Amino acid sequence: MNNFFRALIAGYGAKKLGGGCFSTVLIFIVIWYALGHCNNSRAATINSPIQHSTPIQHSAPIKNVSPN
Repeated sequence: MNNFFRALIAGYGAKKLGGGCFSTVLIFIVIWYALGHCNNSRAATINSPIQHSTPIQHSAPIKNVSPN
């Protein structure tokens, strides 16, 4: 999330939920961290390379089946 929009959302939430000066600042920090944390964890899972296991090589003999 863009830092500008993150700050706007955190500021609006802190203004609505905060009662005094200290609680408003504390709520702003909590919302700011939550928005940044959610974004980073999501980006890490989306951009992580997919690790595939190596395919199993089967070496079964081929039977020669005649139509007779």
